[in-house]
Amino acid sequence: MKPIKKIKIVVAGPFAAGKTQFINTVSEIKTVKTERRTQAVGERNVKDYTTVAMDFGKIRIDDEHELYLFGTPGQSRFDFMWEILGEGALGIIILVDSTDPSTFHEARRIINFFQSRFPVPIVVGANKQDLPNAWSPEDVRTALDIDEEEGIPVLAVSAIDKESVKNTLLTLLNIIKEELLH
Repeated sequence: MKPIKKIKIVVAGPFAAGKTQFINTVSEIKTVKTERRTQAVGERNVKDYTTVAMDFGKIRIDDEHELYLFGTPGQSRFDFMWEILGEGALGIIILVDSTDPSTFHEARRIINFFQSRFPVPIVVGANKQDLPNAWSPEDVRTALDIDEEEGIPVLAVSAIDKESVKNTLLTLLNIIKEELLH
C-alpha cells in the first residue's frame, strides 16, 4: 500500500469572507475550529464568532491523495498565523466577500503577503455569488487590480454550495498539477 500524499491548501481572506464556511462545506471530517466571540463592535455586527488561529478540514481525493485545508484568521491582528499556515502549502485560495467592496483593499494586501512569501499557485474566490448585490468575478478582478500576467484566476463561488467550493478547489489543483509537470 502506497503512503497517502497530503496536499496542503491554505484558505485565506479578509474577516467574514467565508473561509470557515468554505472548509465546512467540503470537509469530510468535522472542521477543527479555533473560534472566539468577536470583540470589536464593528465585528460583532457582522458575526458572533471569528477564527483566531486556524480552521482545518480534510478531503480524501482518491486512494493516494488527501487534501488538507487550513483556514487562516481574517483579522490583521492574527496575521502572524498566515506565515505559519503558509509553510508547506502547495496552493492558496484567497476568498473575497464580493458583496463588501470595503474589504477589497485588505484582500489585495493578503494576496500580496502570500505572493511575496510563498511562490505557489493562487486562486481568488469571489464569494457570496448567491447574493443579489455580489460583484461579478471580473469586477472583483478589476477592483483587486489583478492583471492577466499575475496568472491568478478569479472565480465565482458560494461557500455554502458544495459544487461551487469543489470547482474552486479543482481549479487550484489543476494549476498545481500543471506547475508540477513543468
